[in-house]
Amino acid sequence: MNNKAKILIVDDTPTNIQVLDEALEAEFDVYFAMNGNEALQKVASLQPDLILLDIMMPVMDGFEVCRHLKDREQFKNIPIIFITALGQPEEESRGLKLGAADYVTKPFNPELVLLRVRNHLELKKQRDALEQRTKELEKALAEIKVLKGIIPICAGCKKIRDDQGYWQQLEIYISEHSDAAFSHGLCPGCAKQLYPEQYAKMFPEESTKVK
Repeated sequence: MNNKAKILIVDDTPTNIQVLDEALEAEFDVYFAMNGNEALQKVASLQPDLILLDIMMPVMDGFEVCRHLKDREQFKNIPIIFITALGQPEEESRGLKLGAADYVTKPFNPELVLLRVRNHLELKKQRDALEQRTKELEKALAEIKVLKGIIPICAGCKKIRDDQGYWQQLEIYISEHSDAAFSHGLCPGCAKQLYPEQYAKMFPEESTKVK
């Protein structure tokens, strides 16, 4: 089974794609797109783990691609690393405001690109694990039912009055308001009162006691 992370490189310059591919191909499955529209199609079909996205592209630039992805629930958590020209701080600032995780500058330092990709994939892995644990906890809490407060109970028949003012059998009320399950039996006192003959057979020593 292939457990390599999927990296999508989006750049309209073949040379840039080649350099990035050579830096990443040993550790990751690398895919590429050469314009914004193709990038959106590849993201939908591949579900990449991380995107390296060039800013300056014709028709649809990297900012617009990023905006489209961050506006969609199924894609918004994919880390995006912008590719930008050296010395363009305004581009870097705009990209980070749009939700990009980081940026790399051209000309590329292959070792630095690899380290940044590794770091952001690890961060994504940790975020995904935390999100999964949070969902599991929320599910568990939703399934927990707790009885609390003052519960009106009849002193005679032991029925409980619910929030709507209706009287219910004790076991029905508790079953509806908790995860408890019931099995039925008779305590010795009730067994002696309701079924004296059977009780005498079950506990003959009781019938011989001096009153």
